[in-house]
Amino acid sequence: MKEKRKLPLALVISLIPILVSILIVGSGVETYASLWALLPPVVAIVMALITKEVYSSLFLGIIIGAILASKRSFAKVLDNIVVKGLTNSISQTSGIFIFLIVLGIMVVLINHSGGSKAFGEWADKRIKSRKGSQLATYCLCLMLFIDDYFNCLTSGSVMKPITDSHKISRAKLAYLIDATAAPICMIAPISSWAAAVSGYAQGTGLSGIELFIRAIPYNFYSLLTLFFVVSLILFGNDYGPMKEFEDKAIKHGDLGNIAKAKVSAEDGHPDGKVRDLVLPILVLIISSVVCLIHVGGFFDKSSEFYMDFVNSFANTDSTVALPMGAIVTLIITIIYFVGRGVISFEKSMEAIPEGFQSMVPAILILTMATSLKNISNDLLGSTEFVGNFMKNAASGLNTFLPAVIFVVAILLAFATGTSWGTFGILIPIVASMFKPTDPIFFIGISACLSGAVCGDHISPISDTTIMSSAGAGCVHVDHVRTQLPYGITVAVISTFSFIIAGLTKSALISLIFGIIVIFIFMIILKIKINKEKKACVYL
Repeated sequence: MKEKRKLPLALVISLIPILVSILIVGSGVETYASLWALLPPVVAIVMALITKEVYSSLFLGIIIGAILASKRSFAKVLDNIVVKGLTNSISQTSGIFIFLIVLGIMVVLINHSGGSKAFGEWADKRIKSRKGSQLATYCLCLMLFIDDYFNCLTSGSVMKPITDSHKISRAKLAYLIDATAAPICMIAPISSWAAAVSGYAQGTGLSGIELFIRAIPYNFYSLLTLFFVVSLILFGNDYGPMKEFEDKAIKHGDLGNIAKAKVSAEDGHPDGKVRDLVLPILVLIISSVVCLIHVGGFFDKSSEFYMDFVNSFANTDSTVALPMGAIVTLIITIIYFVGRGVISFEKSMEAIPEGFQSMVPAILILTMATSLKNISNDLLGSTEFVGNFMKNAASGLNTFLPAVIFVVAILLAFATGTSWGTFGILIPIVASMFKPTDPIFFIGISACLSGAVCGDHISPISDTTIMSSAGAGCVHVDHVRTQLPYGITVAVISTFSFIIAGLTKSALISLIFGIIVIFIFMIILKIKINKEKKACVYL
C-alpha cells in the first residue's frame, strides 16, 4: 500500500511549484537575478530528498526554470528545456561523457581480464580490516590530486573490490571519494582546480599561482574535511543515515550498490594478474597528465602561447584533456589484454556497449543537472542575485566578513551545483573589497574557495557528487543523504574557524581550533556510541 501512495503524492507535490511558477510569470514579476531564480534548484534538491528519485526531481527543476524564464510564452518554455537546457548541457559535458564511457569500458575490460579479482585477492592478504580498506581508499584519493573527476571515477573503480570484500557500504565509499577528491584538488598547486582559480586572479596584482598558494593555509573546509575523514575512519564514528547503511553492510552484507554489470570481478579470466589492473590505471594517470599539459600548451613551443609546466595547468581544459587521455589508455589497454591472451579482440569489443550501459545513469544525471544549472544561472541570473546579496550583506561586517563569504559561497554552490562558477562570481567581489596587502584579502579569497567546495560537496546536482556516486557504484540519492550530515558538521566548524581568522588574522590558530573541535566531537561521539552498544548488550 505504501508504494501505491508514493506516486500520487509525488505528483501532487510536483504540481505545486509548477503552478506557483506559472502564477509568478503570469503576474509579470521580474524573475531574473531575483529570489525566484533560486526556486528551480531548491525544488529539485528538496524533491530528490523527499522522493529519493533523482531523474524526475531534476527534470521538475528544469521545467520550473524554463517556465520562469519564458516571458509567458509556451514556445519559449520548450525552447528553454530542449535548447538552452538539455542540448547545451550535452555540448558542454560531451567530453566528460566520453571520459565516463571509456572508464566504464575500462572497468569491464579489467573485470574480463581477471585483474579486479587478482587485485582483490592481493589486497585481502595485506589489508586485514575495514579501517585499513578505508584508509587505503583515502590515501589513493590523496595521490590522485590532478583532477576531481579523474579522482572520483578512478579511485572508485580501483577500490570497489577491496571495500566490498570488507563490507564497506557503497555510500561510505562514495563519501570517502567525494570528501577527498575536491578538497585535495583545492590545496594542490598542480591541479585543474588550481588552474581554474588562477584564471580569476586578473586585477588583483598577483599571479594566479601565487594567489592560489597564499590562500591554501586559510582553506579551512578543505583542510578540516581531510582531517575529519581520517578521524571518522580511525574512531569508527559513523552517524546519521550513514550508520544505517554501514550497519546493513556489516550485518547483512547489503552494500547498497546499484544494479551490477553483466561481468563481475568473479567472472574474470583465471590467469588474471594484479598488473592487469595496476598497469591500465598507471597508463591512465600518465596519459591524463600528459594530455592536460598538452591542451595547456606545454608542448607547443612554436606558438606564442607556449606555456611552462605550471602555467600549462592554468591554461588547460580538463573536459578536453581527460577524454584524450582516456582514449589513449583504452587503445593501449585493449592491445595489452589481447596480446596477453586474457581477452580476445571480439570480447574486448563486446565490452564497449557494456561499459557504456554501466555509465548511462551517471550520464543522465549529469545532463539534467547541467541543464538545471544553465537555466538557473544563464536564464534566471541566480549567481548574479547571490553576488549582489553578498555585497549588501557584507557591508560593515569586516571582522565577520570571511564567515559571511563562506556561508554565502556554500548556499550559492549548493543551489547551483557548481564550485567553479561560485568562486568565479565571488572572487572578483572580494578582490574589489580589499587590496592584496590587506591580511583579510587572502582570508576572504579562501572563504570563497572553501564555501564553493563545501556547497559543491553536499549539493545533489553537483557534478563531483554525481561522479562520486558513479565511481562508487552507489545510488545517487543514498550518497547525497548519507554525506549531508558529515558535510554540514565540517561546515559549521569551518564557519567558526573563519570567525576566529577574521579576529586574529592567523591561519594556524584558526586551523588548530577546528582540529581540536573535530577531535573533541569524535571523542564525545565515540563515548555515546559505546554507551548505546552496552545498552544493546544488556537488553
